[in-house]
Amino acid sequence: MRTERILEEIVVPAYEGRSALVRKGQVLYIVDMEGKQVGDFVCFNAADPQEHVSPVHMRASLSSIRLKVGDGLYSNRRQPLMQLVADTVGKHDFFFPACDYYRYKVDFGLEEHPNCHDNLRKALRSYGLGERGLPDPINWFMNNALDENLDYVIEEPLSRPGDYVALLALTDVVVALSACSQDLAPVNGYKVTPLMMQITTGSSGS
Repeated sequence: MRTERILEEIVVPAYEGRSALVRKGQVLYIVDMEGKQVGDFVCFNAADPQEHVSPVHMRASLSSIRLKVGDGLYSNRRQPLMQLVADTVGKHDFFFPACDYYRYKVDFGLEEHPNCHDNLRKALRSYGLGERGLPDPINWFMNNALDENLDYVIEEPLSRPGDYVALLALTDVVVALSACSQDLAPVNGYKVTPLMMQITTGSSGS
């Protein structure tokens, strides 16, 4: 049972992104409000935004391509900026880049489709970070697997309404989250729905 106090609650509407400042020692919950919704997530050191969570460094530091409770979210300087402290789903991705203009233009022939790259950059403008290069995201709740040929197969997320991950801030961080805009593939079960960020005090629980 969760007992910590909610300091801030931010709804991330479908097809949009939002950002927040999470102080050291606070816990960020990312909640799938309706189920089967991927959240593209980036995280910067608030004191020095040149340092950011980096999936490629995470894979090296964790010696793994999966995330489990207790794992750090490692930066491009190989330091953990946050720690995964609770997870009701257990299946996420940190291989795929954020969908962008070219994803929909090249693969689907669409010019104006919303995309996570633009959503995240727009959200980060509140903290003066929208014009810098965007690191690859962690894709919370994204469900992919390797088949027998070691090729990726993307399936619908396993998350149900109310499922969440909880991230402890190990330093002050600026984060941004996009409700993934992909409605043309199984990524979000072919339907884009909102997410929620909750910033809470201290401890986390299930």
